Amino acid sequence: MSSSKKQITVDFLRHGEPVGGDVLRGRVDHPLSDLGWLQMQKAAQLNTARELSPTTPSWTHLISSPLQRCRVFAEHLAQLTALQLRVHEKWQEIDYGDWDGMLLSDWRESAGPQFKEFRKDVSKLNPPNGEAFLSFRDRVLEAMNELAELPDGSHVLIVTHGGVLRVVLPTVLGMPLNRSYPLHIPFASFSRITLSVATHSEKQNSGDDQKFAASLLFHNAAEYEGG
Repeated sequence: MSSSKKQITVDFLRHGEPVGGDVLRGRVDHPLSDLGWLQMQKAAQLNTARELSPTTPSWTHLISSPLQRCRVFAEHLAQLTALQLRVHEKWQEIDYGDWDGMLLSDWRESAGPQFKEFRKDVSKLNPPNGEAFLSFRDRVLEAMNELAELPDGSHVLIVTHGGVLRVVLPTVLGMPLNRSYPLHIPFASFSRITLSVATHSEKQNSGDDQKFAASLLFHNAAEYEGG
């Protein structure tokens, strides 16, 4: 009997190190540093000439945050793979509002009370003149649900941000979002999940509104490759 589920592979690549120093980056649009480009090149398994190698995954779809620390590298991949790049605002970082661009030392002092409350209740994180965490969470999960519409057998790469991955990975693992900080998500972290998507008829029979079941295959693979 044939499977009644679609199988979709999703790779997540966090951007590499940006220029601009030790600051809080939400919508601040810093470009990649030279090191940041090399980090992403390694994670995507490009060769030293920044070209595809035999080990580069065979992606069928490319999606990127619009911020240039993600988008510029994704544009390079689109040229190499001849795939159409979809730039999607739902995959960009949280808007930190008045905190955006602050030195991390200053931000920790300014935002400390909210983060203390956030560790107890995710609804408490609400950057001044920025994006409430619950709104951020909802748009990331909405973007996740949209992936379920891709064709069976799709292999998509999403070039995105650390904050986005702190919604995606705990959701897949069933972790509370305000307990995600033990997850190590460095620059150019590369992770892979699979989505098992129920067909329309199967969802009708089950009465379940959830669009997919997800499994984590690996996380931060590039950092440990070969070692």
